[in-house]
Amino acid sequence: MEHAHKEQQVSINIDDAEIYTSDSESNEVSSRSDQFGFFLKNGMIKIEEGNKEREIIKRSFLLGMGPFEKETKIVAIHKNSYSTPSGQMRLEAFRIFSKFVARKCGGDANVKHAWYGGSRDELCEIICYGFSRCGRPANTESYGFGVYLSPAKFSIDGALSSIPDENGLRHILLCRVILGKMEAVSPGSKQFHPSSAEFDSGVDDLLAPRRYIVWSHYMNTHIFPNYIVSFKAQCYKGSQRIRSYAIKPTSPWMRFCNLLSILSRFLPPNTVDTIARYHQDFHENKITRSDLIQRVRQIAGDELLIRVMAFYSNLE
Repeated sequence: MEHAHKEQQVSINIDDAEIYTSDSESNEVSSRSDQFGFFLKNGMIKIEEGNKEREIIKRSFLLGMGPFEKETKIVAIHKNSYSTPSGQMRLEAFRIFSKFVARKCGGDANVKHAWYGGSRDELCEIICYGFSRCGRPANTESYGFGVYLSPAKFSIDGALSSIPDENGLRHILLCRVILGKMEAVSPGSKQFHPSSAEFDSGVDDLLAPRRYIVWSHYMNTHIFPNYIVSFKAQCYKGSQRIRSYAIKPTSPWMRFCNLLSILSRFLPPNTVDTIARYHQDFHENKITRSDLIQRVRQIAGDELLIRVMAFYSNLE
């Protein structure tokens, strides 16, 4: 257990950027610490201010809020103690499957930290009983049926799924996730399991993921909920601001004409012409950007596109 704890601290430490701190972490809230009684009675332990573990998680969360970092205030961070028999069983299951996936994938289980937002009651249920449902997200594009989590550096995406409680606080889970070998899932997909035994999880973009998709039959063996971060964010008063920022594309960028030029070296002329026609349809507002991306991926294939983007990035 001690070894796992040390491993968590190291992997959460995304970079050495300066931690944003508020002059008051809110005396008002600390005087009402009983509002977290529901976490304490469900096996959570509050991490006090000044604790290095708390500072690492705080820094990771705030950096992931992007331009809304200074508008966001962390009120409390609680750690899952896994002190109950069922909690110990889930912890052991996660370790067993980590080893299994590592053997399957040549020694690396591809374990990442990721965020999951929801209501306070839903997060408490997950801590106590595990994930009980999955599906398509209500506030973002669908990539199949599963549990959607956001990469560690994009806490803003998980925050969008959080729901305020009666005190106006929002809550988000920081989990460790076994991703194994990921496969790209197209927007609008109805996929609900790996396409083959080769893959373990789904992702919206192999180059720059914003969504990890854990399929339902893996959701309570491949996701390990570690912490709950409770926060307030002023940006929710103008929620369209945070939503418009969160959906901006993060993949490596290149001009479409350059993409076509490079693809023409690998694809037949009629195939390149088809891609060009779809691009023209996009400019004429006949299809959406997501439609264009999906069709280019279907025609060219993710493997070739990844190679092209990597090649182009090295030229810059």
